[in-house]
Amino acid sequence: MIVCVCRRVSDREIARHARAGMSFDDIQFELGVATQCGQCETCARDVVAQCNPEAPVAAVQHEGCGCGGGAWACSSSLA
Repeated sequence: MIVCVCRRVSDREIARHARAGMSFDDIQFELGVATQCGQCETCARDVVAQCNPEAPVAAVQHEGCGCGGGAWACSSSLA
């Protein structure tokens, strides 16, 4: 799903970079996510947190962040 409409950045792109060890700030610089209108920042940060190997989370529900995403698990649906 597209997380950042302004820059056409998907959850898969964000997850791929996060799994490669990049922080949210690194991903923001590299992909431009959350650099224009900012509406996607919470959702993008959730994706990064979901893919953090030091703090895995079973599922994230994107309610109220505006991305329209549902519950998903980084290791299964974004692989």
